[in-house]
Amino acid sequence: MTGEAGPGPRGDRVSGEPAWTQRRLHFVGIGGDGMSGLALVARSLGATVTGSDRRDAPVLQRLRAQGIGVVVGHHGDSVPAGAELVYSSAVAPGNPERARARELGLPERRRGALLAELAGERRCIAVAGTHGKTTTAAMIVQALHGADVPAGYVIGADLLNTGRSADWGAGEWLVVETDESDRSLLELHPEVAVLTNVELEHVRAYRSRAELDEVFRTFLAQAEETVLWDRPEVRSLGNGTARTFDVPAPALEPWGSRFSWRGREVGLRVPGAHNARNAAAALEASALAGADPDRAVAALGRFCGTARRLQRLGTTIGGATVYDDYAHHPTEVRCTLEAARAVASGRLVAALEPHSFARVGMMASAFGGALAVADAAVVLDVVRAGPEDGPPVSASLIADAARAAGCATVVEVPDLDAAERYLATLLRGGDVCVTMGFVHIEQLAQRLVAGGGAGARDDGSRPPRSGRVT
Repeated sequence: MTGEAGPGPRGDRVSGEPAWTQRRLHFVGIGGDGMSGLALVARSLGATVTGSDRRDAPVLQRLRAQGIGVVVGHHGDSVPAGAELVYSSAVAPGNPERARARELGLPERRRGALLAELAGERRCIAVAGTHGKTTTAAMIVQALHGADVPAGYVIGADLLNTGRSADWGAGEWLVVETDESDRSLLELHPEVAVLTNVELEHVRAYRSRAELDEVFRTFLAQAEETVLWDRPEVRSLGNGTARTFDVPAPALEPWGSRFSWRGREVGLRVPGAHNARNAAAALEASALAGADPDRAVAALGRFCGTARRLQRLGTTIGGATVYDDYAHHPTEVRCTLEAARAVASGRLVAALEPHSFARVGMMASAFGGALAVADAAVVLDVVRAGPEDGPPVSASLIADAARAAGCATVVEVPDLDAAERYLATLLRGGDVCVTMGFVHIEQLAQRLVAGGGAGARDDGSRPPRSGRVT
């Protein structure tokens, strides 16, 4: 069998698909958040699993510890005979391992198709939306587990409460985070679909907001129950019978929030109004899955968050607190910084690694306005989003927009090394520094808390107002 394969509606297996214990799966890009979770679940179901990734990382060590053979680098001879090759949308057809699979006549399967196959084996809650998918899905897992409703999950980041991004677990439910960027969400037929919000983010994948809306509308129509943010532009995508959620005015606290949901007081340990909305969506979905509302609310009070979602990594030598976040869209950047502002006693410093020439070219002004929430901003060079990204653009588009929006100090730097050197002169005790982006920026946050000199100058002097630091 060659070419693409995918599952049908809930409860249907792919025709002729062997039992998991008889399958061999090879993941190209196995270190990715979604891919690593799928690999772990497939292994736990009895499949023989191997994979490769461009560079070594701690996640690869975790995979190896579970009996998964992983190599660093992409090589055609890494593809085992008789394997199904699983790849993400970031892996181009010309990848050596994909090319080798075609030579051998092996089936190639997109990551989303394998996720949909797993979802078809259980009652599924699928979370979609431009922002908040990972946290909302993680909150649903926390609420279900707290209410003794067993559920597996496959999510795009580690849950800090469990230390895992995926677990087949027990019970009849599976909670998944799904993706609109490659339209793989359309392969799912969930029992419960959650739509957190809708914005045009993947500007290379969609020609218009109307095209994106139609994809979400189709996804929701394939679900038995829907949970939607109570906004006209989101409600209009459903069929009129959806449960809706909103938290118009949560009480924001230094490390969390409080709000009322269906007559119950909800207290969260994760900051930001956006997380209050995520929690309300999670409570609606968990109720549809049969979770006791009081126990679900209590469980969310113990929710610690997910990796790289305003995750506190530690402090610098000079006493600045460092957080790291996956934010790479203006709305996400603004929400992250507004949440961080609530916990900052000193200055709020943002470090952004922009991703995608096409996104920056379209949204530079919005990025600048979001960065203006901070007292100081460091903007790294834009990272190309693959070979089909738009024409190169400079990070100065964002930096200039941030200055125009009123950010007191904005500096451009070419790379992580320059960012680390600059922040060493800027950060001091009491400051909060938030690194944001999804390619390399996490390494900067780790360096800062590892004692790389950040905060060494604690005399209150100010860095230059603007410019480019190398």
